[in-house]
Amino acid sequence: MATPGKTRSVTAHVPEQLAQKVDLMAERLERSKNWIVRQALSAWIDQEEERSRLTREALADVDAGRVIDHQAVQAWADSLSTDAPLPVPR
Repeated sequence: MATPGKTRSVTAHVPEQLAQKVDLMAERLERSKNWIVRQALSAWIDQEEERSRLTREALADVDAGRVIDHQAVQAWADSLSTDAPLPVPR
């Protein structure tokens, strides 16, 4: 994560147990609580942006008709625990 030139404070109320975990993590890593929260928030935002990108990509596949029949996927999944699993449906 790049260090921003300009920062701003964001306030959030968190459960006491979570705040204690942040305190412990900061102590263990010898980092500030601010650093811990900034890292966690940045990772969460990256994860949500990726989830959104993948969702848009999947919806574009559906719109373009690039889908696999549910029954074919279910039959494949059910076969995984057998001695003769089916090939991955395409």
